Amino acid sequence: MGTTRLFRIFLVLGSAFMILLIIIYWDDVGASQFYLHTPVSPGPKTPHTPPQQPPQTSRTPSFLSDIDAFVNQFLEPGTGDPTDAAPAETANQSERAEERYVPRREWKIHLTPVAAELRERQEQRRRRLQEMCADDSMVFPGKNRSFDDIPNKELDHLIVDDRHGVIYCYVPKVACSNWKRLMIVLSESLLQDGVPYSDPLAIPRDQVHNSSMHFTFNKFWKRYGKFSRHLMKVKLKKYTKFLFVRDPFVRLISAYRNKFEMRNEDFYRRFAQVMLRRYANQPTPPASVDEAFAVGLHPSFSQFVQYLLDPQTEKEMPFNEHWRQVYRLCHPCQIQYDFVGHLETVEEDAEQLLRQLRVDNVVEFPTSHRNLTADTWEADWFSTVPLEARRDLYKLYEPDFRLFGYDSPDTLLNE
Repeated sequence: MGTTRLFRIFLVLGSAFMILLIIIYWDDVGASQFYLHTPVSPGPKTPHTPPQQPPQTSRTPSFLSDIDAFVNQFLEPGTGDPTDAAPAETANQSERAEERYVPRREWKIHLTPVAAELRERQEQRRRRLQEMCADDSMVFPGKNRSFDDIPNKELDHLIVDDRHGVIYCYVPKVACSNWKRLMIVLSESLLQDGVPYSDPLAIPRDQVHNSSMHFTFNKFWKRYGKFSRHLMKVKLKKYTKFLFVRDPFVRLISAYRNKFEMRNEDFYRRFAQVMLRRYANQPTPPASVDEAFAVGLHPSFSQFVQYLLDPQTEKEMPFNEHWRQVYRLCHPCQIQYDFVGHLETVEEDAEQLLRQLRVDNVVEFPTSHRNLTADTWEADWFSTVPLEARRDLYKLYEPDFRLFGYDSPDTLLNE
């Protein structure tokens, strides 16, 4: 009797010890396997079809497969070519399975393909990004780091819509307000009387830029913990990723007009007062934007350029998002975007993108021509900026010019 009881005690203790070893091994080693298990993004995707069951030939540990299955519970499928019909297998899936996918009523199947010139334009933009990122002659901070090396706080511009499998990197002053409105409608993150908004323009302006309305990559850690970076990679692989850009110098003019030529108390206190003290011989600028505008005082565009070029500026804090370079906001050399839109062709690009996402019968892009900054104004705006400062400013934003195919403003740089 004593021997049997002693054997049982040793058996229980041994089992507990083995379980403890497995937990310690998994915590220290298993999680690190996630980041080696999934590539960041393979580029454009093919239409979603249920995965086949190949013979088990890989030596990948079974627990990694189990974790991938666990991760996939958080995912929704991406989208395929908008001219393709839904896969035949979809019709045979159970009703419960279809609830996890984009509802069939939201898929608009077109009888004609996207115009060849529009497809080619997208292909050229994506190819240019790949070529520029592979070009060793073009060097800029962070170009050669891996996705894992990007700090979590720098992933705050990547908005995720799990319902439709979409990731949007928003760039301020590039129609981002309207694209954020569309993301709110698609993700159904904002309700009115218990019903999601269906009209993007009906969304209150203060809600459009409310960070709580958008699920961004930098929020993954709080929700998913140690699984967050792996989940980001899986979604980058499966979802459709897009961004919109514009001529870098025109974007700067737009930012200046919006933030310093209009009354904006926050930007006046955070930035305009600094510019006035440093470059406008105003050691004690007015305390409020209303007082400053009452005496006709605000930073000039030339002083704004001085602020951007001043080494002291980024020693104090990183560039504000409204004039931060796109390559720093959206990491195009770490993330292979499936769609690159330009503000200069926003109407055509928006129509093509929504069609590609199969949501063009659900939402329309709300175009706006109010107070637009035209690229033909560049010469007038930069006329007060010294030539050397223009050249230094171009160097500061040259990666954005080259990555996204904007011509160098030679007339401004060679006078």
